Amino acid sequence: MAMFMILWMQASRAKDWFRRSVAHLILPVASGCALLSAGCVVGPKYARPSVQTPAAYKEAGSTGAENWKTAQPQDDAIRGKWWESFNDLELNALEEKSAVSDQNIVAAADNFLAARALVSQVRSQYFPTLAINPSIANQRPAPTTFSGLETGTPSSSGLTVKSYTDYELPFDASWEPDLWGRLRNSVRSNLFAAQATAADLENVRLSEQAELAADYYELCAQDSLKQVFDSAVTVYQQTLDLSRSLYRSGLDNEESVAQAEAQLNAAQAQDTNLGILRAQYEHAIAVLTGQPASTFSLPTRVLQANPPTIPVGIPSELLERRPDIAAAERGVAQANAQIGAAKAAYFPNVLLSASGGFGNSSVTSWLTWPSRFWSVGPSLAETLFDAGLRRATMEQYRATYEETVANYRETVLTAFQQVEDNLASLRILSLDIQQQDAAVEAAERSFQEAMARYQAGLDPYLNVLSAQTVLLNDQQTAVTFRMQQRVASVQLIKALGGGWNASEIPSPREVQTNVANGAPRRGTQ
Repeated sequence: MAMFMILWMQASRAKDWFRRSVAHLILPVASGCALLSAGCVVGPKYARPSVQTPAAYKEAGSTGAENWKTAQPQDDAIRGKWWESFNDLELNALEEKSAVSDQNIVAAADNFLAARALVSQVRSQYFPTLAINPSIANQRPAPTTFSGLETGTPSSSGLTVKSYTDYELPFDASWEPDLWGRLRNSVRSNLFAAQATAADLENVRLSEQAELAADYYELCAQDSLKQVFDSAVTVYQQTLDLSRSLYRSGLDNEESVAQAEAQLNAAQAQDTNLGILRAQYEHAIAVLTGQPASTFSLPTRVLQANPPTIPVGIPSELLERRPDIAAAERGVAQANAQIGAAKAAYFPNVLLSASGGFGNSSVTSWLTWPSRFWSVGPSLAETLFDAGLRRATMEQYRATYEETVANYRETVLTAFQQVEDNLASLRILSLDIQQQDAAVEAAERSFQEAMARYQAGLDPYLNVLSAQTVLLNDQQTAVTFRMQQRVASVQLIKALGGGWNASEIPSPREVQTNVANGAPRRGTQ
């Protein structure tokens, strides 16, 4: 044990000696290279691609829209928990659960953490590497035969060979200064990629939140339809009872009874069939909230009267409010930095290396000053011929950059389209609902009149059957329009970016700091 302690202390002193030696020999050269590389970064400067943005939404000038408005003043803007504007406590609870349990959000958060860790990996190449490789090797060389002519002694078949032990404690240090900005462009590329994954995380979060809200309102629509069909089945049963009574009294015929029975059975079948879609929406909501479908259930919910008024702002705000646009823009910046990293391959690389340590065949003399060895010096490498590899690589990265620019512009155009689509949907649906409510009211009056005339014996049951069918169809359509209005409201909020803003993307400094210190997984805390 004492021997090991002595060796450990000697090794520590040796390491300190090597560090001092490296500092005296390699650091002056390294400092000069660092000063030289500080101003040498090859590659194009980045500028956000230009996109054409309209001054206002076309649908903003249309009439008949009651569920959106221009966001003035700014206090009307959508906030982070946008679903709370629907004033539904059940939806609020589901969205909060989804924020911490949705596995797609968790996966996107982990992808962001991996991207930040990759930044740390690339940044580590800024600094020298120091390695130690101690070894103890016992060796016995093969015997060598000498002739008498060579040794001056009578020839013999061999010599006596003894084994010996080599004790070595080598240290190696190396550093490649970033003279042309290859590493700096690589770090920037990975920083931009990490920022893009942060925006992707928010885009996944927004998509999952919107999907949850849409599924929730689809489920509510099924419950509202169930309410309509339950009421219709009750009325149809009463009509059947009336038909049977009139038939027994001789005031009606068996055909009317059969028609009433057929209508009742068909309505009951449709009423039962509603359970399929409701169960599927309930199961989808379970997945979005990170729960097994087998243990999850929701109480009966019906659609409320009207969705909230949604502030839309101006089209240019989408460039800052949509996380998918922000992710696409960061992808363009990443591709631009990759061009600079590829261009650095045209310039020579300089490697500064040093090695040293102690070696001896005696353990007692192993870590002594006479047993030291060292070497230090720079090396330069330059590719003289590569058959066009670097040129082709540059062309590849330039083409990739142009592709990301096109994708960015397409993302912006798609965002404008989605906002206009949902604004148009809300405008038209608001009119649809008004007209359909009037149709339902008229159908109810028609049914009541048909029933009165049938009971009085003035009209056949066929008139009642027709009026009941029209009323049920109109009631179903009214529920469908209200469901579409709710879903369109959710989709409009999603198209506007929810309550997100590009300022929430972590800055390069924050990305690098969080890589070193770690950060909580958003969506899992």
